[in-house]
Amino acid sequence: NEGWHIEFIPKPELMSRGNDPLLLLKEVSDMGDYRVTPNLENLPAWSDYAPEQCYVSWHVELQGQVAEADLQEIFEWVEYDCDFSLTGITPSKSKNHTKPETIVDAGDKQPVAEKKPAPKAASAEPTSIRIATDKVDHLINLVGELVITQSMLSRAGDSEMAHDELQERLVQLERNTRELQESVMRVRMLPISSAFGRLPRIVRDLSKRLEKQVTLVLEGESTELDKTVLEHLIDPLVHLVRNALDHGLETAATRREAGKPEAGTITLSAAQQGGSIVIEIQDDGQGINEERVLKLAQERGVVSPSESLTPEQIQQLIFAPGFSTADTVSDVSGRGVGLDVVRRNIIDLGGRVEVSSVAGEGTLISIRLPLTLAILDGQLIQVASQRFVMPTLNIIETIELNQAQVSEVPGQGEVCRFRDQYVRTIRLRELFKLGGDNDQDQLLLVVDVHNEAIGLIISRVLGQQQVVVKNLDENYRAVPGFTGATIMSDGSVALIIDPLSMTGSPALGDVA
Repeated sequence: NEGWHIEFIPKPELMSRGNDPLLLLKEVSDMGDYRVTPNLENLPAWSDYAPEQCYVSWHVELQGQVAEADLQEIFEWVEYDCDFSLTGITPSKSKNHTKPETIVDAGDKQPVAEKKPAPKAASAEPTSIRIATDKVDHLINLVGELVITQSMLSRAGDSEMAHDELQERLVQLERNTRELQESVMRVRMLPISSAFGRLPRIVRDLSKRLEKQVTLVLEGESTELDKTVLEHLIDPLVHLVRNALDHGLETAATRREAGKPEAGTITLSAAQQGGSIVIEIQDDGQGINEERVLKLAQERGVVSPSESLTPEQIQQLIFAPGFSTADTVSDVSGRGVGLDVVRRNIIDLGGRVEVSSVAGEGTLISIRLPLTLAILDGQLIQVASQRFVMPTLNIIETIELNQAQVSEVPGQGEVCRFRDQYVRTIRLRELFKLGGDNDQDQLLLVVDVHNEAIGLIISRVLGQQQVVVKNLDENYRAVPGFTGATIMSDGSVALIIDPLSMTGSPALGDVA
């Protein structure tokens, strides 16, 4: 072909994640003759304008023999933050192509001439994933094994099949089904290298801007993660690496004075541990200044001056909403978009994030995530006569409860003593409007909600099991307090509790 038609439609949050669309267009302009048409139809009124939101999209006509892979490489950097498509310009199309009415240079901020905005591009096609041939072959083999087992079990009605043989075939069916389930889930798995791959460029560009020397070490890039989890993990990783480079690592001169190598090191690693994936971001910088963090937190009302905190609790304050140690506002720090956004995004994925730091030696931030959002490790609990599933990742401990241990705090609701502290207590029987006698609930299920321990009073614990998550919105309707549902072995439905919704509200709704 003689060139390309490029549709570049940034998502509103593209710039708030540290990306500049004009820099991408500038890279395209370096490849040949080009014409750019901005689409301005989504520009809001001035009173509604948010500086960090992107409202403009672009159509680019690039002339010349340019490889598709070279263009893909430019926009691969923001592939999850935009809709992007390429269409080749053939000789016949090139001659009849109508020139855009509005033309703008990629380095300009305003159009040369504004007439009629370009029509809005069609919505992106459904996302897809590339599947290795060996995964497909393995699935075909497993389906074959399943068919053979089913054929054997069809003889169960014959008097010739002994009880022991039937039990053996059922065990074989269970094994085939489990292997098939695991193989199907692996189809959705992608190596985390697709998220790690964009970080070297971020580190290189940011280190030049901050005038710091840094070495980025990537480990465990072949670790696989569910595609949905991976897509939502990219922004937190970028934010954490930028934070480590800006706040964690010192300048070359400061490191030299402290007896450290002039070049700092940021190590990003991923590894699978059971049904979870653990990602660690570690730097050998200055660590967290606990005294300064506590002082800033007290000045901003995050904690009261009279409150006594352990060093671990002080370190966790960096995840407080809007908290920042930046002295000045820049495009890197101090914009009020802090690590609380990272923690909230990780929690939304069913994970948790922790920080540990040693002054003068560095900081380690650990993220634990489920491998997939489709299968959940859950604790089956009973409240009144209803069964529910609580994600085990959020469970701290389950203890026997004496109703006399629960006390009422005016204006705060009920609390119960747990270890060396009092935790806010919620009676799920009342929250879900299930009725009955509260005295039947004799267990306290302590869960972690936004790094706060909350006690949920339940009736019984029925055991742990993996459950397949069914979307409530698609199959029924959204139910406040629940992230989904699952089908139990007896065919009944059990709702999966969303621990993040445990806000102490009087009731979420009748689920009886």
